[in-house]
Amino acid sequence: MKCPICKKDVAPDGDFFPFCSERCKIIDLGNWASEKYVISTPIQPVESEDDGERDES
Repeated sequence: MKCPICKKDVAPDGDFFPFCSERCKIIDLGNWASEKYVISTPIQPVESEDDGERDES
């Protein structure tokens, strides 16, 4: 796997996994704190025409 910040190879059993070092881990945290990363809003389900209508015969 590659470090998401500097793209160096990272061992799965590394101390800072998925980052290669504490430096890259702190950079990533700073990116979240400064709102460089954004989680998009969840997709709202689209109601079909049949969802609200029932045949009451």
